[in-house]
Amino acid sequence: MLSRDQHPISRQLLSPSALKVLYRLNKHGYDAYLVGGGVRDILLGLEPKDFDITTNATPEQIKDLFRNCRLIGRRFRLAHIVFGREIIEVATFRGHHESAPEQNKNCKKISKQSEHGMLLRDNIYGSIEEDAERRDFTINALYYSTKDFKVYDFANGVKDVENRVVRLIGDVETRYREDPVRMLRAIRFATKLNMKIEEQTEAPIKSLAPLMANIPAARMFEEFLKMFISGKAVANFEQLREYQLFKFFFPAVDQALNNHDDQLKRFIILAMGNTDKRINNNQRVTPAFLFSAMLWYPLQDYIKQINASNALAPQDAFFAALNEIMPEQQRSIAIPKRFQGIMKDIWILQDKLARREGKRAFKCYEHPKFRAGYDFLLLRSEIETDNQSLAELAKWWTDFQQVSPEAQQQMIKTTQAPQGRRRNPRRRRKPSAKPVAE
Repeated sequence: MLSRDQHPISRQLLSPSALKVLYRLNKHGYDAYLVGGGVRDILLGLEPKDFDITTNATPEQIKDLFRNCRLIGRRFRLAHIVFGREIIEVATFRGHHESAPEQNKNCKKISKQSEHGMLLRDNIYGSIEEDAERRDFTINALYYSTKDFKVYDFANGVKDVENRVVRLIGDVETRYREDPVRMLRAIRFATKLNMKIEEQTEAPIKSLAPLMANIPAARMFEEFLKMFISGKAVANFEQLREYQLFKFFFPAVDQALNNHDDQLKRFIILAMGNTDKRINNNQRVTPAFLFSAMLWYPLQDYIKQINASNALAPQDAFFAALNEIMPEQQRSIAIPKRFQGIMKDIWILQDKLARREGKRAFKCYEHPKFRAGYDFLLLRSEIETDNQSLAELAKWWTDFQQVSPEAQQQMIKTTQAPQGRRRNPRRRRKPSAKPVAE
């Protein structure tokens, strides 16, 4: 336990919304603490982003106190208290399954485990001491009280914060089996906080990696965002590959990388590096861009395989390959449809950007996803250094955006249609029964 003069945490550093929740819970006789990342980050001298709260009030009791509260989750019952765009997450102290009343142990709505030891339901409540033991890492088992302004440390988390060590609480293998995503969290905390994974915490990760196959695809999408849209994508990618966990995100990509596809690896790292820079500069990013980069070359391989056995038009081959790769990828990560649409636009634009004759350049330039498609083209030109026409195309579009409309018209006039796409102006095109997208 650290007294007020032994730590840097001040109410001025906390979210006003979090303070409101803590004060109201205390006022109505409940114990309530700021817990986890908010406490840890302040001790590390970082600006906290998460203000999670834990309490001995049950989710239903919390909901009675806050009109702006909604209860979520089946596996873990949580209260989300909404203040405009800010959400304060409040959890009830977790208890040990073995010390729970018999009726709770036998109730599958309260407590349930899979055959692999994974917790499917975990709504057994206990004391703050039990809650600390149930938390995953020592650095997250730190509690700050606005009653006495003390930091409560039940797992030597302060020492691990000072030594920059990521250490699991309890039996390592049991904790990973309870929730295999803890393996991802260990990596994420290590890269995010510039820490080292403690030896015993690290040791079983490779051998227990197959447990990740049991994680639902929807949850894997959430983990993808945390690992790759957080400003540490490159570091996390390298660590996931090291610990043999990357294949549970992108199996086709992982297989290609294992076959020494250096071009794909360089492309992924370049795309991730650009994403990291944008995030760290507070610029907007879309997960669709990284998904597009991950799957671009595997998609091209599918197109080659299809063309080897069928004489299809380029557009038909593209959609046939798309119908192969996306369902396969969806089994690992449930990519929302809004991002699938952007991915498809970025990929289709790679062909459209090469077709600049007539009005096509302006039509392409006005496309809502032009900028994403253009940025993708630039990345490809950096990687495919042996493709001179691709480098010229990227430069053409760079110049096109920087000149006047009159100069743009002149650029288009001097542009030749790609070989094999030229039309005979004297030959009238027969109307097609099936519309063809440009």
